[in-house]
Amino acid sequence: MYAQNYLSGFGSHFATEAVPGALPEGRNSPQKPAFGLYAEQLSGTAFTAPRAENRRSWLYRLRPSAEHPPYRPYEGAPHFSASALADPLPPNRLRWDPLPLDEEPADLIDGMATMVANGGPEALSGCVVHVYRAARDMERCFFNADGEMLFIPQQGRLALATEMGRIEVAPGEVALVPRGVRFRAALPDGAARGYVAENYGALFRLPELGPIGSNGLANPRDFLTPVAAFEDEEGEVELVQKYLGRLWTTRLDHSPLDVVAWHGNLAPWKYDLDRFNAMGTVSFDHPDPSIFTVLTSPSETPGRANADFVIFPPRWMVAEDTFRPPWFHRNVMSECMGLIRGAYDAKAEGFAPGGLSLHNLMAGHGPDVASWKGASEAELKPHRIEGTMAFMVESGWPFRPTRFAMEMPALQEDYDAAWGGFPKAGLPA
Repeated sequence: MYAQNYLSGFGSHFATEAVPGALPEGRNSPQKPAFGLYAEQLSGTAFTAPRAENRRSWLYRLRPSAEHPPYRPYEGAPHFSASALADPLPPNRLRWDPLPLDEEPADLIDGMATMVANGGPEALSGCVVHVYRAARDMERCFFNADGEMLFIPQQGRLALATEMGRIEVAPGEVALVPRGVRFRAALPDGAARGYVAENYGALFRLPELGPIGSNGLANPRDFLTPVAAFEDEEGEVELVQKYLGRLWTTRLDHSPLDVVAWHGNLAPWKYDLDRFNAMGTVSFDHPDPSIFTVLTSPSETPGRANADFVIFPPRWMVAEDTFRPPWFHRNVMSECMGLIRGAYDAKAEGFAPGGLSLHNLMAGHGPDVASWKGASEAELKPHRIEGTMAFMVESGWPFRPTRFAMEMPALQEDYDAAWGGFPKAGLPA
C-alpha cells in the first residue's frame, strides 16, 4: 500500500514511523531500538563533512542490510553501465531519436541503457545520462552504490517503492533516489520511458540564488519526501546493485524494503517541474541558461559544476530588441539535453520528446535556420512559450557516448545539417 501523504522540504531533518513508537525518543539509545528493530545509519557524505553539507539518516529495520550472501556478476541489462568509448572522441555534435520500447518487455533495470558518461564512480566525480524503456514491473530490488539517481519520466508513471517510503512520479515530475537506497519500480500505466541522470559527485542541492535574492527558481517547500512504509515479507528476493560501473546480484530470503521508521536529512524525494519559478529579462538580451537551474552538484572549482540539472519550462519571454531563442554559443561546459514534452524553442524539427542531444565542450550550437529566421522576423512583444518541457544535464567535463549509443539506429547521422543553409551576412559596400 502506497503512502498518500508526503513530508515537505528539502535538506531538512525528517522523522517518520510506520509503527507508533518505532522511533527512539529523548535519551533512548539507537543501539537498543523499540521492538527489537535494528538501527542502521545510511551516510551520503563522509562522517566529518561540514554540518551544512552532511547528509545521513538513521533507519530502524526488521533485519540489518548486512545480512546477505556474496554477490556475483549480473548477466542481464546488457546496455546499463556499458563502458563509454575509449577511442578518440570526435568533437561532433550528436542527436538521437526517441528509442522505441523493446519488443521483449523489460523491467526498469533490464530496460536501462547508458548513453553518455564522464568521470567515474571510483573518483566520486562525474555524471552519466541513461535512458530507460520498461514494460513490466520489477520483481527484484536494486540499489546504486555508485551515485544518486535522478529519474526524469517522459512516458508513463514510475511507482518507486523504496526502503524509506513510496513515491509515484509522472512525466513532468522528477524523483531522486539517494546512493545506496534500495528500491523497486512498478509501472502503473503498463509501459514507461524516460531518462536518468546518475550523479557520482557531490550530492545534488539547490543552487545559490545570488542577486536573484531569497525567492525564485525551485523552492525548498515543493520537494516532497515519503513517509515510512515497509514490507514484512518472507521468500526469495533478488537484489541487484551497481558497483564501480558493473551490476552484481545476490539472493535474500526476505524483502529488503523493511525499514519501519527513519529520521535524518538523506531521503528520496520528488518534485513537480511545473512549480519551478522561472526568472527572465524584462529589458534586453537573452539571459544565460543558468537561470533555469533546478539542482546543482558542485565541483572543486567554484562556479563549474560537476553536474547541473536545468529545465526550459513554459514561461513568458519579454525583452526589447532581443533575439528570443538561445543565442549561438560555444561553451566550456558540456550539455546533454532531453525533451519531456512539446517542442524546444531553438529547434524547429528533429528533436522529439524522448530524444537526446549532446553538445560537448566548445561545440558550436544554437537555433537551426527555421528557428533563427522566425525569431529574427518576429514582432518583439511579450510572448508565452507553452506546452513544452526540455531539460539539460550540464557538466564541467566532456561526455563520452557509449558504443551502444554510437551504433544504434536512433543516432541521427545528419544532425550537423541542422545548422546548414544560413545566409552570409551582407556587409555594406
